[in-house]
Amino acid sequence: MADLSMGTPTDTDVNREHAIFTRGLVRHFGAVRAVDGIDLAVSKGEIYGFLGPNGAGKTTVIRMLITLLAPTAGEMRVAGYDVVCEPNEVRLHIGAALQEAALDNKQTGRELLSLQGMLYGLSRREVRRRIDELSSLVDIGEAMDRMIGTYSGGMKRRLDLAAALVHNPAVLFLDEPTTGLDPISRARIWEEVRNVNVELGVTIFLTTQYLEEADALAHRVGIIDQGKLAAQGAPADLKRARGSDLIVVRLEGDGAEAAEALRDIPQVESVEVHGQELTVAVANGAASISTVALALDQRGIDVQELTLRTPTLDDVFLQVTGARLQQESGQ
Repeated sequence: MADLSMGTPTDTDVNREHAIFTRGLVRHFGAVRAVDGIDLAVSKGEIYGFLGPNGAGKTTVIRMLITLLAPTAGEMRVAGYDVVCEPNEVRLHIGAALQEAALDNKQTGRELLSLQGMLYGLSRREVRRRIDELSSLVDIGEAMDRMIGTYSGGMKRRLDLAAALVHNPAVLFLDEPTTGLDPISRARIWEEVRNVNVELGVTIFLTTQYLEEADALAHRVGIIDQGKLAAQGAPADLKRARGSDLIVVRLEGDGAEAAEALRDIPQVESVEVHGQELTVAVANGAASISTVALALDQRGIDVQELTLRTPTLDDVFLQVTGARLQQESGQ
């Protein structure tokens, strides 16, 4: 049985102001603490990107938020409703497009959306109106009357997005919506996600393995690591906090000696060692890169590659989790 902390009446009033609110969210699987005290407050109308290494607890959090898994402890509210005590209300007010699209290849797109709408209690007239609206919004067009089995991967993703929106939900959960798509299809999904957010005012909770996707779409991102929320903020703020410029050094051998060679350089703010890669934060990269290269050469350190760039979300992810998300995703 879930141990749900309900909070005071004042807390409840505050919680209802958010599209998604969790406090002290915990989920155990036997001795494994998969989610370990997550606090979230996602504002109405926000796109919130949720990132983390494989096994960090992302999927477990989503499954709890969409009522598929009960928490071990903590409080959850989605669309203003208590997820544990009011699961039916939560389900009526959310849409979810998960990693595996649940589509019947022997139906047409129109038939699938009609069935989805009727399952949510919409009248035939309401269903027709919603299909007309969604056909334009997610760019399905004439394919609406074709068998789903003839759709491309990108079209199936867009249809699955339409199915999640047919009942006009307040909150939409997207779990890695562009995985496996080519760059053109991915860009079209991004545009449609923006349209859903801006034109319909839908709050979107997005998990993704593509950092550029979170950077392009999310108003804020949260990074979960080992079941805890390790960092959170607007992408630009997280990158700014990481440092003004980064010099990335790839080496032969261990990076510990190389790090020692750089730490006494006045321009160097910090040095992080990640196996055979160093991340060197400096105030002025253009002025410092030659100094860094010279210091490593004087120590006889074999440098494979030396790159200057501004911080990215991947650098934030590396700092927080100790791994790059692309490596975690097998890219």
